[in-house]
Formats: sequence, structure tokens, C-alpha cells
Amino acid sequence: MSEKRRGSYAKGIAKREEILERALDVIASEGYAGASVRAIADAVGLSQAGLLHYFDSKEELFTEILRKRDEVDAALFGGVDATSATAEELHEGYVAVVRHNTDVPGLVHLFSRLAVDAADPAHPAHDYFLARGAGLRVLYVDALERAQREGALTSDVDAETLARILQAVADGMQLQWMLDPDVDMAATIDAVFTLLTAQRSGATDA
Repeated sequence: MSEKRRGSYAKGIAKREEILERALDVIASEGYAGASVRAIADAVGLSQAGLLHYFDSKEELFTEILRKRDEVDAALFGGVDATSATAEELHEGYVAVVRHNTDVPGLVHLFSRLAVDAADPAHPAHDYFLARGAGLRVLYVDALERAQREGALTSDVDAETLARILQAVADGMQLQWMLDPDVDMAATIDAVFTLLTAQRSGATDA
């Protein structure tokens, strides 16, 4: 690759990153309904056609926005390593992420809407959601199994199932919260961990 082509490629990557970062700001301030391609294009000084030059479609743009959101969240809440975390650290970290989601309702709306559309295998977000779910479960299963061995969580349900339950509760609570913003998502997740711990404590006391 020539020096000129390398420079053009690097500029293209940098512009894509700028678009995704600004898109997060637009969705945070305008909400999902206000996050049109035009609004995002205006935020980075491009036409709609110019914006979509960097993405294959509007659907791919929104998929990459979610991927960028995951990167940002990992940087904010990456202090807890799920591969070595205690049950308490896992609990606190999971609740913190869910609590943070209440501050970015537009991104919660985008995630939930795209998750439904991504049930179609042909949708650009399909592979993203499959990989994201599998990756989260890999991390949390290891931590949950360790917590079970240490007696910190119930062993009545295998760790893989527990990870899926936690994921399902988090995703489901987002839908409830979108319908009723008074719902406390973080408190519900907190209660699930409390139940898992209480079951284990009850078994030990018996």
C-alpha cells in the first residue's frame, strides 16, 4: 500500500471514529427519536450521503454506534475483571452499568429496538448481538462458577444458566423502564443478586 493510500485509509478510520463519538453525544442529548442520520451528519459537518460513505447503511451505522457504546462503557467500568472478580465485585459492577444506562435513555432505546430487528439473520446487527451476548456470558460464567465454588452464590443453578438469567433480566428491565421511567432497573438487578446470595446462605445455614 502506498504512503498516500495509507494516509487516506488512516483518515477514513479517524473520521469513522469521530462520527461514532459524536453520534453517542447526539443520541445522549436528542434521544433515539432525534438521532436521525441527518442530525448525526450535521454534528460532524457532513451531508447525509457523505456520512453514509463511511458505512454501508443506516442500520450498520447504528450497529457501530452500539459497538462504540460498549467500548466507552468498558473504559468506564472496566476496573472489575470478571475473570478474577469476587461475587461482590461482580454484583457491584453489574449494578453500576445498569444504573449508568438510566443516564443514557437514547442509547437504551437504540439497543432495545435494534435487538428486536436483529432477530433477522440478514440484519447488520445480528452478528453483533450474538457475539456480544456470548462474550458477556463467557466472562460472567467464569466469575459465577468461582463464586459458587467459594460458597458465595447458590449452586442449585449452573453458572451458564445464571449468566443467561442475569442477561435476560437486564434486557427485560430496559423494556419495562422505557415504558415506565419510574422503574428502578438497578434495584431489580441488585435484588436478583441478593436472592442468589440468600439462597446460598439459606442452604449453608440449614
